[in-house]
Amino acid sequence: MNPYCLPDSLLEQLLHEDSPYGDATSFALGLGAHQGELHFAARQAMTLCASEDAQRMAQMLGLHIDQPARASGARLTAGEPILTVSGAADALHRLWKPAQTLMEYLSGIASAVSALVDAARAVSPDIGVACTRKTFPGGKAACIKAVLAGGAVPHRLSVSETLLLFAEHRTFLPDASPEAMLMALRSWSERKTVVEVADPAEARRWIDAGAEVIQLEKCPPAQLAEVVAYARQRAAPPLIAAAGGVHAGNAADYARAGAGLLVSSAPYHAAPRDVAVSMRARCA
Repeated sequence: MNPYCLPDSLLEQLLHEDSPYGDATSFALGLGAHQGELHFAARQAMTLCASEDAQRMAQMLGLHIDQPARASGARLTAGEPILTVSGAADALHRLWKPAQTLMEYLSGIASAVSALVDAARAVSPDIGVACTRKTFPGGKAACIKAVLAGGAVPHRLSVSETLLLFAEHRTFLPDASPEAMLMALRSWSERKTVVEVADPAEARRWIDAGAEVIQLEKCPPAQLAEVVAYARQRAAPPLIAAAGGVHAGNAADYARAGAGLLVSSAPYHAAPRDVAVSMRARCA
């Protein structure tokens, strides 16, 4: 499953950053006159991401695609092939590191997302899993691709198109009631009203006011279970989300407590997954 391809402008930038004036070593050795092939494979188990972007970079460098890329989202075991390309040796060297590095970092995020999703859905098959907007600055398109490839969704693509009422908003409106603030937010009628709270008492107050989603920040599973039980007393209970400190190691606990949605930033800190590279000369 490939959620989308990164734009050529970004891929050109990655290639340009690594060889802004060509590859000095390949130029000095005259490797442009030689032909070869480049193989990418999984060195360890991973949820693959950015393989089709590596393939597109190869095409931008005039290389031939011998074995098309496995799709982002594929779950690979160690040794499974990812992509094979061939062509001028100097172009192979220009592709090597930018493509390998992009796949390694994004596959690391996608693999961590998969682990989080798997842990939560082993307990609650219908639970939602989302990753926050705390992507590496300048890397949102790539990070969101990895989130989707791993089986989760973006929590908020931007603050321009979502309504999430934080305590940091409420501090400027000390005299406004929860009902009045929710009414103001509902002027954006097609958006759900989401309120972040710090404890069960706050959660009950906003559930009574009619919030559609209650996001519990850094609350342990036991407190979340208490809020879920209170919410279920309503005819149309709000969605209860767990956020802050959620990761693959505790996802099952939050799912077991009744969370309808897990919100996490943890996958963005995942270690890269190793992509093995081998290069061979081809006889003229």
